[in-house]
Amino acid sequence: MNIQNAQQAVDEWIKTHGVRYFNELTNMAQLTEEVGEVARIIARRYGEQSEKETDKNKDLGEELADVLFVVLCLANQTGIDLQKAFDAKLQLKSKRDHDRHHRNKKLK
Repeated sequence: MNIQNAQQAVDEWIKTHGVRYFNELTNMAQLTEEVGEVARIIARRYGEQSEKETDKNKDLGEELADVLFVVLCLANQTGIDLQKAFDAKLQLKSKRDHDRHHRNKKLK
C-alpha cells in the first residue's frame, strides 16, 4: 500500500467507523501520546532502562502503526498529499545528504 492509499483507507475508516476526525489539536495531542508509547518501548527494550513486566507484551509495531494512523489523519484533515510531500522530502534528502553520512567519522 502506498501513502496515498493509506490516506484513503484512513479517510474511509473515519467515515465508516468514526463520527468525524478529531480536531487538529486533539490529533496533535494523540500523536504526542502515541510517540511517547513508542519511546517508552524503545527506551526500555533497546535502551538502558529496565523493562517492566507489564511492558514486555507491548507490540512496537502496533504502536508505530498508531503513530502512522494519526499522522495520516492530520494529513487528511489539513489537505496534505503526504505521498507527494514524502517523495519531495526523499528527493531533497537524497540530493542534500548524498555524501554527508559517508563523510561522518562518527558513523565509521
